[in-house]
Amino acid sequence: MRGTERWLLALAAGAALSGCVQVSAPERPIEINLNITIRQEVVVRLQRDAQELIQNNPGVF
Repeated sequence: MRGTERWLLALAAGAALSGCVQVSAPERPIEINLNITIRQEVVVRLQRDAQELIQNNPGVF
């Protein structure tokens, strides 16, 4: 056999022996719920801002 024929034979054998890979979407959508963490950060930041505003301007309220 020549080098090219060997290469083609090896390629054909590799293709015949390789497995099949299937990729499919899940039946139900993936849900990632991050609302709790984000909401807590916003509330804490607003509380700090309001507290600083009251301390810096006591006569406003």
